[in-house]
Amino acid sequence: MPLATAAAATTTALGPSWMHPTELVSTFGAYALVAVLVIVFAECGLLVGFFLPGDSLLFMTGLFIADGSIRTPLWLACVLVAAAAVLGNAVGYAIGWRLGPSVFDKPESRLFRPKHVARTHEFFEKYGTRAIFLARFVPIVRTFITVMAGVGRMDRRAYFTASTIGGIVWGAGVVLLGHALGGVDAVKDNIELALVGIVLLSVIPIGLEWLRARRESGSVGSAG
Repeated sequence: MPLATAAAATTTALGPSWMHPTELVSTFGAYALVAVLVIVFAECGLLVGFFLPGDSLLFMTGLFIADGSIRTPLWLACVLVAAAAVLGNAVGYAIGWRLGPSVFDKPESRLFRPKHVARTHEFFEKYGTRAIFLARFVPIVRTFITVMAGVGRMDRRAYFTASTIGGIVWGAGVVLLGHALGGVDAVKDNIELALVGIVLLSVIPIGLEWLRARRESGSVGSAG
């Protein structure tokens, strides 16, 4: 049985079944990759896309390519996913640049939470330009920070450099990881655990940045 068919039959503990990566990918059949690209674009550039399952969806895309459920060549899928992520960021930046702070000036609703904006602002303030790259690995933050960069008139060259590098590392990297593990029975037989694992794995860049900051602060303290 193809992995897409088997996985779609599993019970998800990660949210509503229609949002589960296996459901999303298997539902669209031959157009699965198109659906993935639309979701990646929305999550990376449109504020309404913050709830979409980016990390786990890309991982499952790699698994499905390895299984043959998605027949697009791996290299092409990686290029398209990275491009969708970068293009989404470009649109988000343009939205923020054009609309300014008013884009975040709206009442609380089911799709908008001021706390998400506050969290993203703190992330931006803490990491500066590096935040654009690091945010790729932080759900919700990666959606809001691109618009926030436009609102703040972040230097375009710096923004698009970080956005492009992040889009390649995150987009292509997670798909490649899923493909590499596609032949491992332990992964195929435990899809739910694999998806939880990939979400946890995605925080590694943030952990490394935190350790780097700790070392730097320690060095400054010793010098003083």
